[in-house]
Amino acid sequence: MDDSSNSILAPTNLLRDFTASIVVFLVALPLCLGIALASGAPLFSGLIAGIVGGIVVGSLSGSHTSVSGPAAGLTAVVSTQIANLGSFDAFLLAVVVGGLIQIGLGIAKAGALSAFFPSSVIKGLLAAIGVILILKQIPHLFGHDTDPEGEMSFSQPDEQNTFSELYTLITGDLHFGAAVVGLLSLGLLLFWDRTKPLKNSIIPGPLVVVLVGVALQALFAGFGDAWAIGVTHLVQIPVAESFTEFGSFLRMPDFSQWANPAVYIGGITIAIVASLESLLNLEATDKLDTQRRSSPPSRELLAQGVGNVAAGLIGGIPVTSVIIRSSVNVNSGAKSKLSTIFHGVLLLVCVGLFPVYLNMIPLSALAAILLVTGFKLASPQLFAQMWKEGRYQFIPFISTVLAIVLTDLLIGILIGLMISVLFILNSNLRRPIRRVVETHLDGDIIHIELADQVSFLNRAALDKLFTSSARGTKLLIDASGSDYIDPDILSLIRDFKNDIGPARGVSVSLRGFREKYELHDDIQFADYSTRELQSRITPDQVLKILRDGNERFRSGHRITRDFGRQVGATATGQSPLAVVLSCIDSRVPAELVFDLGIGDIFSVRVAGNIIGTKSLGSMEYGVAVAGAKLVVVLGHTRCGAVTSSVELFEDGTDVEQASGCGHLHSIVSEIQQVIDPDECRGISSMTPEAKDACIDSVARKNVQRTVREIMDRSQAIRQAVETGEAMVVGALYDVKTGEIDFMTDHTVNSQASHQANV
Repeated sequence: MDDSSNSILAPTNLLRDFTASIVVFLVALPLCLGIALASGAPLFSGLIAGIVGGIVVGSLSGSHTSVSGPAAGLTAVVSTQIANLGSFDAFLLAVVVGGLIQIGLGIAKAGALSAFFPSSVIKGLLAAIGVILILKQIPHLFGHDTDPEGEMSFSQPDEQNTFSELYTLITGDLHFGAAVVGLLSLGLLLFWDRTKPLKNSIIPGPLVVVLVGVALQALFAGFGDAWAIGVTHLVQIPVAESFTEFGSFLRMPDFSQWANPAVYIGGITIAIVASLESLLNLEATDKLDTQRRSSPPSRELLAQGVGNVAAGLIGGIPVTSVIIRSSVNVNSGAKSKLSTIFHGVLLLVCVGLFPVYLNMIPLSALAAILLVTGFKLASPQLFAQMWKEGRYQFIPFISTVLAIVLTDLLIGILIGLMISVLFILNSNLRRPIRRVVETHLDGDIIHIELADQVSFLNRAALDKLFTSSARGTKLLIDASGSDYIDPDILSLIRDFKNDIGPARGVSVSLRGFREKYELHDDIQFADYSTRELQSRITPDQVLKILRDGNERFRSGHRITRDFGRQVGATATGQSPLAVVLSCIDSRVPAELVFDLGIGDIFSVRVAGNIIGTKSLGSMEYGVAVAGAKLVVVLGHTRCGAVTSSVELFEDGTDVEQASGCGHLHSIVSEIQQVIDPDECRGISSMTPEAKDACIDSVARKNVQRTVREIMDRSQAIRQAVETGEAMVVGALYDVKTGEIDFMTDHTVNSQASHQANV
């Protein structure tokens, strides 16, 4: 048995699942009846759908918290299809057909489409259901029960709408006894939820509310008509006088209608609508799950399909994943799908054996439970969060909320999806691709990174970018991350690269296109140092390249490089722009901190970035023979070599005795030449901040000394500096920030001083 099975069967989880299932059962009971009534179907068909949704779908689903059953979003579809097919039995055959189609969709992995549902629409669905629960349950809370529970459309069967129903309630159409039960139930739920010992107890507050409601209903029966809660304000489950009569509640599909095209049209309609609603509700339920588990959508389609086949065969209306019951399940502390299965079993047992007792439950008590659920779904924090995320999230979100509240669940979701798609299209038209201006060695390059999927919707924006490219622009179109590119886009790129771009003086480089697209890698700019670039660039320009590279390194906007291509391009020779003498410290890799590529610099590394005969010879070769235009002495803060040198200087300890290294003396003695005894006296007793300041000051002076040593000891480099062919600069890298401080003023003064001495 795997870990997930063990966690499901843990005693604590089993208890939580069972108590949650009781609450879901109590909520599902009137909703199943109300949705069947609103759909124009037999009342018992809604209960069958609830039982199948709990036991069959719950067993097969991969979701831990989703609860399935008859859905308000399908009421219009069900009533329309019953009318079109002429009988409920013919409609049941359409339900079976719809279920078979859903099974096919699940096998075909069509659930992957759920990944394309915008989160703004999912959150809008949650908030809208919350708002609808609040608006729809207020009348039931006060005993105004002219419309069935589960009826969620704006336009109601009693010719009222959601808002006019509230007005009717205000004008006095309420039941006093039911209202007392409803308000007491609401108060008890709020008190229970805010009292930690009660909230954490194994007894769910909604169960207590129902029991209190039943007790008050029995008590009020002797108080007269104003108090007595009649049948119209109670749960109304069909009661069978015998097992035979109970069996008559089950209906079989009319298989004689198998050749009727309307049956298959109805089945397709049910499959599409039920699948869409299930996938949306599944996504929404996963967002509510406190453990943030993900449910497999294709498996859910398969489970829903089996559920609908089963429901259709025994007389049930279609089932989907239902957000109201699912949210109640999550809020009640359910840990696994056993809660869903238990609720289905409770429906089956209680409806079959104890319908008379269930019919004693006041609807106003159940309305209080749903009202509290509504407030949790439509929390002000959710609206504030979506507002903070900007208009591209908030407008689709609020549009979905308003559309669902003012129409019905299905139409509202479709409107929300359409508005979200419009925003996506608008975003694609304005910025469908990632466009980055990169400063390469050969100048600025506009790097266009194509998306994973590039459709015809991106054509307008890409064409606009091409059209707006000025003469002399260098474009790099990068398809390295693209899995699919529409043929129209490929044709547009091909035409611009081969004909339109060159005619307008725009060069187009390509990278990463698949072989089947017949667009081969073609880089028309230098993204590494070449002999031609080295010969025409000045030392000041090289210094700027290094400054800009460090800025990109610090800001996280490093240039995208094809190192494999650079390896091949530099295999036959090299023409680096600079020589960098740096410390061996692992935190200061020169190519990275300057954001450079292969073949761009000569890198010389020695502890403490001090100069020696061999390292100086390497640097002379880089400048005098290989033609590098810049020498950089790169020190860094918190340098270990400098720290050791200062501490050994303060203690007067011999380096070989202290470290056991016989060759460190040459490095330490070089660094110790720039130590000011007064500045670093008592370094061992300094505060960490003062010690860092002392070490960094010595590191800076050590860099400056190395710069002078290079100029004094190397005639080849000094001549290159004097003729303007090269420059020597010091720099200090901050290991805390990644910023490099170039000491250009000191370098100029050093050069001027040297020339004056000459």
